[in-house]
Amino acid sequence: MARRKLSHEGTLVLDSEGLSKLLGDDEQVVAMVAEARRRGMEAVICALTIIEAVHTGTNKARLAWVLSGLRVIAVGDEEAKAASALLMAAGLHGHKYAIDAAVAATAMAQQRPVVMLTSDVDDMTKLCGGRVRLVAV
Repeated sequence: MARRKLSHEGTLVLDSEGLSKLLGDDEQVVAMVAEARRRGMEAVICALTIIEAVHTGTNKARLAWVLSGLRVIAVGDEEAKAASALLMAAGLHGHKYAIDAAVAATAMAQQRPVVMLTSDVDDMTKLCGGRVRLVAV
C-alpha cells in the first residue's frame, strides 16, 4: 500500500478511529505514523480518545505499548473551554460532539503543521476549519 505524504515536522494527531486502527495494526495507519515520526513529527492523542477507542476486546498490553509511543494530552479547564468555543463557533452541541471538539482543540493547540488521522472528516472540518490537515482513515 502506498504511503500518504505528511508534512515535515509538526504534529500528527490521531482521533479514536486512528487510535483504533493503530491498535489493530492497520497497515495504512501504522505506515503513516511511522512516516510522521521519520519526518520529525510528534504523534499525539487527546486523553478522551482513549475512552472512545477502547472496548472490552482491546488488548490491554497492546494498548499500553501503543500509548507509550504517543503523547497523551490531558483535558483540563483551558482545553474544555477551547473545545466549547469550537462547538459554539461551529453551531454544534456538546452532547453529540464533545469528544470530537476536545480532539479538535487538542489538535489546534499543537506545533504546526498539524495533520489529523480521522474517520470523521466532515465533523472535524466543521470544528477545525482549515487549521488542521485532515486525512481520512
